[in-house]
Amino acid sequence: MAGWGWTLAAGATGRGARVTDDELTYLPTTEALRLFRTRDLSPVELMNAVIARSEAVEPEINAFAEETFEEALVQAKAAEIAYGPGGAPRPLEGLAVAIKEEQPIAGRIVSEGSLVFADHLAEQTHPAVARILAAGGIVHARTTTPEFCCAIFTHSRRWGVTRNPWNTDYSPGGSSGGSGAALAAGTAMLATGSDIAGSIRLPAAATGTVGFKPPYGRVPAVPPFNLDPYCHDGPMARTVADCALLENVMAGPHPEDVASLRPAVRIPEQLGDIAGMRIGFAPNLGDWEIEPDVAANTRAAAEALREAGAIVEEIDVRLRHRDIRRAVFSHFGAIFGAYVAGVAAEYRDELTPYALAFAADTAIGPGDYLAGLDIEAAVYGVLGPLLERYDALLCPTTGAAGLPAGEDFVDTRLTVNGVELEHYWDVALTPVFNIASRCPVLNVPTGLGRNGIPTGMQIVGRTYEDASVFHIGAALERIRPWPHHPPAEPR
Repeated sequence: MAGWGWTLAAGATGRGARVTDDELTYLPTTEALRLFRTRDLSPVELMNAVIARSEAVEPEINAFAEETFEEALVQAKAAEIAYGPGGAPRPLEGLAVAIKEEQPIAGRIVSEGSLVFADHLAEQTHPAVARILAAGGIVHARTTTPEFCCAIFTHSRRWGVTRNPWNTDYSPGGSSGGSGAALAAGTAMLATGSDIAGSIRLPAAATGTVGFKPPYGRVPAVPPFNLDPYCHDGPMARTVADCALLENVMAGPHPEDVASLRPAVRIPEQLGDIAGMRIGFAPNLGDWEIEPDVAANTRAAAEALREAGAIVEEIDVRLRHRDIRRAVFSHFGAIFGAYVAGVAAEYRDELTPYALAFAADTAIGPGDYLAGLDIEAAVYGVLGPLLERYDALLCPTTGAAGLPAGEDFVDTRLTVNGVELEHYWDVALTPVFNIASRCPVLNVPTGLGRNGIPTGMQIVGRTYEDASVFHIGAALERIRPWPHHPPAEPR
């Protein structure tokens, strides 16, 4: 094409007809980049579509903590030039990337979803976010979290309730719920998350998106939590290839993070060859309650991978959810929970009930941390031999599809599969792999629950073998493509 057109060329996306602005916002980013390079689509056109979509659905979804649309359009115009004659577009040039609000950007407020820090300006930019900006990604919005990212749902006194685009009566999960909701709502092309007990994988599961918990140290972070092996920053997207694209930008050693790993490891562009791979399928990791719809969808995904050429064998993993919770809460009590408790000691009246409950639940006494380490060692004592026999493990991400929007679970208990849970966190199978933090884990969608909320499956790789989980995820995506657009508009 000579110059930029303001309508997408017929057939440019394989649809054979002009696409709507809403359809543009659900383009895979790999496809959008191709269309930028062929000049069949302008970064300005796509950014305008993303902004229009955001303005239409944000009042209901409430995934954004901050919007910078005017700045984004200026950067999109610069990206347009980069794709012109003599330009040198960068890996994410012109793409709208939503950043989780807890990941700081220098000079911008970073409140962690708390009224206590509502006016706190960041002095530094998170190293992974700096890489996204340097790669040409355009931060048009920052996304909501629960207070201090200490819950597996997303609502706060600072921002209100974030809702799931698939069914607005439900939460998009947490703590990276705003990022998951934005991807599902078509208001971001890519998004970032962080994961200390499932905070990437849980919202990815609930929103029908893809989320990657890298192995500890793969993506650089900021002190002091970069030194906590439970903590991981990572990418979220609507497709496996898009998730790999963002991971390749975020990952690699950084001089400001002593825990960041050398050398940088890249996910290959060509994904999906799993012929002959040995995969262990765990319908449960032990004694978690699993709803029938979640179980059926996970099993169907495992069967599809067998059809794709992998050797898939059902396995028995004998972990106990009470042990996992005890180990995780003991760990949190020494670090993350202690941080929240310190804020609560001075600002108790400004905190949410669930943040106060988190501080209380994770309080530890003498010997508790050491006892938790003993459990952690036993967990990998189970997983390690399995990952010697198999290239990867499959298991559900959660025991139920979605949590009700706006519920704190402080005075009420969650019921899963007809059983009232001791703690609502027991719905999550994700913390096992924050304990086994060196394992890469990819969440992929597996179907829909009875309530219309997506369900997800964890693909767990051997320690630091990142590419294997992306190959498996891409193979599943190819044989069982999932819808990226919720069937109805948010009401």
